[in-house]
Amino acid sequence: MAKTEESFLTKLFSSIFTSNDPEARKKKLLRNIAKDLSKAKFKFYKNDEILPTLPKLFYDIYKGIYGARLMFAAIENPNTLKYMVVNYSLSDEQHKIIDGLAKEAIIEKSKTLPIEKLSAQVKEEISTLMNAFDAEKISSIETIYKNLITFKNFCMFDFYFFLKKFDSSLREGEFNSPPHFEKISAEYILEDLKDFICVASAVAKVSDWQETMKMLKEAKGSLPLNANLWNKIVARLRAILNSKTFDLMLKLMTRNPDYVFDFSSQEELIVDSYLDKIRQEAESTISTLAAAQQNSKIDNLLMQIFGTTEVVRLKNYNEVGSGIYERKGLGKYVYAAPLNYYKAFLLDFIKKDLRELADLILVRGTWSANTLSSPMSDAYNSLLETSEKLTAFDDKIAEDGEIGIKLKTLLPRTERDKEARNIIGTVISDLNKEAKEFCINSTRNLIVIAKSLKSVMEDYAKQPKSELIVNWKELEKFADKPIKQLGTDVYKSIYLFVTLMQNCFS
Repeated sequence: MAKTEESFLTKLFSSIFTSNDPEARKKKLLRNIAKDLSKAKFKFYKNDEILPTLPKLFYDIYKGIYGARLMFAAIENPNTLKYMVVNYSLSDEQHKIIDGLAKEAIIEKSKTLPIEKLSAQVKEEISTLMNAFDAEKISSIETIYKNLITFKNFCMFDFYFFLKKFDSSLREGEFNSPPHFEKISAEYILEDLKDFICVASAVAKVSDWQETMKMLKEAKGSLPLNANLWNKIVARLRAILNSKTFDLMLKLMTRNPDYVFDFSSQEELIVDSYLDKIRQEAESTISTLAAAQQNSKIDNLLMQIFGTTEVVRLKNYNEVGSGIYERKGLGKYVYAAPLNYYKAFLLDFIKKDLRELADLILVRGTWSANTLSSPMSDAYNSLLETSEKLTAFDDKIAEDGEIGIKLKTLLPRTERDKEARNIIGTVISDLNKEAKEFCINSTRNLIVIAKSLKSVMEDYAKQPKSELIVNWKELEKFADKPIKQLGTDVYKSIYLFVTLMQNCFS
């Protein structure tokens, strides 16, 4: 038999007997994919290994966007970018209205305007502001924000972690000396490559970066990277993605010729929440001022303690958070005011002035008997312990908190489901009981401290015949201000706050 005929028959028999073999089909497809990849313009992969050309690409991108990466890393509050985009899109008149709706501005106006007139003025300004955001303006803002988040996500991709796999001596943020990349097994960067494709694909889909970069330059004073360089990076990403090089690589890396990498991006709409925040804060301020005017004694105490009648330190258990339930007749956060007063007192006083005094007399002080300092020490430590408990209490009713999720789920059902209304009412009642316990227990502990402090200061005045603390002279060396003045100031602050809490619960 001629050799040509034998070769033909061999291929024929092979095709007949392997056509129904999935594994054979898979191997054949992978061989074809590898052949296609070898002909591709971008040479990143060969024989199950990633070539140095891929980390070189990542390194050039990493170097180019590093300034932007540092800028985003320095932004701690995730809302900063939202405000940045919205503020960029506002007119001078709209900026003026928003400034006038700020808490500080409303409080300042309340000094010269009756609360009823001020409330009507704020409502009118809110309405004017809301009407200024038409569909076109909202769409423009949302597009810029979406592009900004896309840019951020790309810059925050962990290039260094990826590159470190190819050059273990590489130092983060150092670009003075060229790296020495080695080829590595493809399996080591499979998940990294998937993550990169996600952020890179989102970047490539943005048709125009000009407005986003213009916004960044105006907000920051200068761009965190060269605009031309960014355009080159985007063009290169598009070329690579359009070439399907990464798609072919993933098929080979996963050993799956049918592998299709799919990803979805979540879009966050920011305009409504931005406007709601302004409206809610303005209305909350008006409500607080109106309530404060109804109780001149509490108002006077607040001014003496905090220097303001607007004291809101909890993110969720406050009047704004209570409003959604009040409007539906489901109950309210009854002790929002006193609990916020306590949170503020805890942050502004207990953890500062009282801590300074406690460190002095409880830690450095030599007591004639340990049992004498126990009541004050126990009360003080109990106050400090409530700090984390209070934060946990507030967090659990956030939208993503344990109770917050439950309430959010039940709320839409309350119009038609009596059981849902009852459950929410019970939950709010339990929260109020817990809030009341915080206030009452903290007040009791402060009273214990005040009584102990009174005895301590009387003991200080008896020198050199002190009976409680025997090393007053030594303690004076460690005090930043005279002990008598410090003790008097602390005692006065506690007295005022206890009086405030008594009035809140009277």
